[in-house]
Amino acid sequence: MHFNQDDINTGERLRGIRESMKMNREEFSEKIDITDSFLGQIERGERALSVKTLRKVVKYTGVSADYLLFGKDTNNETIQKINNILTVNSAETSDFIYHIVLYFFPFFCHSFKIFAF
Repeated sequence: MHFNQDDINTGERLRGIRESMKMNREEFSEKIDITDSFLGQIERGERALSVKTLRKVVKYTGVSADYLLFGKDTNNETIQKINNILTVNSAETSDFIYHIVLYFFPFFCHSFKIFAF
Protein backbone atom coordinates (compact mmCIF):
# COMPACT_ATOMS: atom_id res chain seq x y z
CA MET A 1 0.00 0.00 0.00
CA HIS A 2 1.28 3.47 -0.90
CA PHE A 3 0.97 6.32 1.60
CA ASN A 4 1.21 10.05 0.96
CA GLN A 5 4.56 11.41 2.17
CA ASP A 6 2.90 14.56 3.53
CA ASP A 7 0.61 12.41 5.70
CA ILE A 8 3.61 10.40 6.91
CA ASN A 9 5.50 13.58 7.84
CA THR A 10 2.46 15.04 9.60
CA GLY A 11 1.98 11.79 11.50
CA GLU A 12 5.61 11.76 12.60
CA ARG A 13 5.32 15.34 13.86
CA LEU A 14 2.09 14.48 15.69
CA ARG A 15 3.76 11.48 17.34
CA GLY A 16 6.68 13.69 18.38
CA ILE A 17 4.30 16.22 19.91
CA ARG A 18 2.42 13.51 21.80
CA GLU A 19 5.63 11.94 23.07
CA SER A 20 7.04 15.32 24.13
CA MET A 21 3.89 15.70 26.23
CA LYS A 22 4.74 12.30 27.78
CA MET A 23 1.36 10.86 26.79
CA ASN A 24 0.51 7.47 25.34
CA ARG A 25 -1.89 7.12 22.41
CA GLU A 26 -4.85 6.31 24.60
CA GLU A 27 -4.40 9.40 26.79
CA PHE A 28 -3.78 11.74 23.87
CA SER A 29 -6.62 10.40 21.72
CA GLU A 30 -9.02 10.83 24.62
CA LYS A 31 -8.01 14.50 24.94
CA ILE A 32 -8.67 15.19 21.26
CA ASP A 33 -11.78 12.98 21.13
CA ILE A 34 -10.69 10.37 18.60
CA THR A 35 -9.99 6.65 18.98
CA ASP A 36 -6.47 5.52 19.78
CA SER A 37 -6.51 3.29 16.68
CA PHE A 38 -7.35 6.30 14.48
CA LEU A 39 -4.53 8.26 16.15
CA GLY A 40 -2.17 5.37 15.39
CA GLN A 41 -3.22 5.42 11.74
CA ILE A 42 -2.59 9.16 11.55
CA GLU A 43 0.82 8.82 13.23
CA ARG A 44 1.83 6.10 10.76
CA GLY A 45 0.63 8.18 7.80
CA GLU A 46 -2.08 5.67 6.91
CA ARG A 47 -4.83 8.27 7.35
CA ALA A 48 -4.85 12.04 6.92
CA LEU A 49 -5.92 14.54 9.54
CA SER A 50 -9.39 15.94 8.98
CA VAL A 51 -9.86 19.65 9.54
CA LYS A 52 -11.93 18.82 12.62
CA THR A 53 -9.15 16.68 14.11
CA LEU A 54 -6.50 19.24 13.13
CA ARG A 55 -8.41 21.92 15.04
CA LYS A 56 -8.63 19.68 18.11
CA VAL A 57 -4.90 18.89 18.02
CA VAL A 58 -3.94 22.55 17.59
CA LYS A 59 -6.30 23.65 20.37
CA TYR A 60 -5.14 20.96 22.81
CA THR A 61 -1.40 21.06 22.14
CA GLY A 62 -0.91 24.71 21.27
CA VAL A 63 1.28 23.88 18.29
CA SER A 64 0.57 25.77 15.11
CA ALA A 65 -1.19 24.14 12.20
CA ASP A 66 1.77 25.28 10.07
CA TYR A 67 4.12 23.22 12.19
CA LEU A 68 1.90 20.18 12.29
CA LEU A 69 1.17 20.16 8.56
CA PHE A 70 4.34 21.65 7.05
CA GLY A 71 7.02 21.46 9.74
CA LYS A 72 7.37 25.23 9.99
CA ASP A 73 8.52 25.84 13.55
CA THR A 74 7.17 29.25 14.52
CA ASN A 75 7.65 29.96 18.23
CA ASN A 76 7.12 26.27 18.97
CA GLU A 77 9.67 26.19 21.82
CA THR A 78 7.61 28.61 23.91
CA ILE A 79 4.43 26.70 23.21
CA GLN A 80 6.08 23.42 24.21
CA LYS A 81 7.24 24.97 27.50
CA ILE A 82 3.70 26.11 28.23
CA ASN A 83 2.34 22.66 27.35
CA ASN A 84 4.87 21.03 29.66
CA ILE A 85 3.77 23.29 32.51
CA LEU A 86 0.14 22.45 31.87
CA THR A 87 0.65 18.69 31.60
CA VAL A 88 2.49 18.30 34.91
CA ASN A 89 -0.26 20.03 36.89
CA SER A 90 -3.67 18.77 37.90
CA ALA A 91 -6.57 19.37 35.53
CA GLU A 92 -7.93 22.02 37.89
CA THR A 93 -4.61 23.89 38.06
CA SER A 94 -4.11 23.57 34.30
CA ASP A 95 -7.60 24.97 33.69
CA PHE A 96 -6.84 27.89 36.03
CA ILE A 97 -3.57 28.67 34.20
CA TYR A 98 -5.31 28.36 30.84
CA HIS A 99 -7.92 30.94 31.82
CA ILE A 100 -5.25 33.33 33.07
CA VAL A 101 -3.42 33.03 29.75
CA LEU A 102 -6.65 33.58 27.81
CA TYR A 103 -7.38 36.67 29.86
CA PHE A 104 -3.95 38.27 29.46
CA PHE A 105 -3.08 37.13 25.93
CA PRO A 106 -4.97 39.96 24.15
CA PHE A 107 -3.22 42.54 26.35
CA PHE A 108 0.17 40.96 25.66
CA CYS A 109 -0.47 40.92 21.91
CA HIS A 110 -1.58 44.54 21.92
CA SER A 111 1.33 45.72 24.09
CA PHE A 112 3.95 44.02 21.94
CA LYS A 113 2.10 44.51 18.64
CA ILE A 114 1.78 40.75 18.16
CA PHE A 115 -1.21 39.54 16.20
CA ALA A 116 -2.93 36.40 17.32
CA PHE A 117 -4.38 33.91 14.89
